[in-house]
Amino acid sequence: MPTFRRYLIAGLLIWVPLGITIFVVRLLISWLDGSILLIPEAYRPENLIGYAIPGLGVLLSFMVVIVTGLLAANLFGRKLVKLWEGLLSHVPLVRSVYSGAKQLAETMFSDSGESFRKVLLVEFPRRGLWTLAFLTGTDQGEVQKKTGHDVINVYIPTTPNPTGGYFVMVPKEDVQELDMSVDDGLKMLMSMGAVVPDVFQAASELAPEEPKP
Repeated sequence: MPTFRRYLIAGLLIWVPLGITIFVVRLLISWLDGSILLIPEAYRPENLIGYAIPGLGVLLSFMVVIVTGLLAANLFGRKLVKLWEGLLSHVPLVRSVYSGAKQLAETMFSDSGESFRKVLLVEFPRRGLWTLAFLTGTDQGEVQKKTGHDVINVYIPTTPNPTGGYFVMVPKEDVQELDMSVDDGLKMLMSMGAVVPDVFQAASELAPEEPKP
């Protein structure tokens, strides 16, 4: 029985991560393949050549993003974007959603931003219980004045699905910054603590080598 159990666990360690990876990748590809609907029905591959081309939607999505970025980066494109955003700003519900989503995207994809660059340790949901969180920004203005603290914004994800969670404003003195990377923090959350990153080994690998005498 111990030998059988060892073989069973060894097999599960191969197939469970592989199965989850395939599921997530297929879900993502299926979602991106939906962009094929942008092509008029008469010109879609299944109507022209008799069969669908797998992955064509992914390639189309990539090309749409690249072309959009190319157009938005020049002077004429910036004027169009400004005009488009001006129109959206006059629609009551849409302007709130769009402006919030745009600020989030600018924060997350900015090279100079701090959003989701650091893993933190915070006491949540009460004192004495600790959980991982991600720095999303530094509060300024009214929140600082009302609380009387140097408050930072953190996102506390749920486990094993980190896409859901809580937004909490925490005093900076109540937060401990960790050395682990964001990837390692996500792995620890998704595994419900079963996967603990070897921070000391990672730190030693990143440390510069001392010159030999």
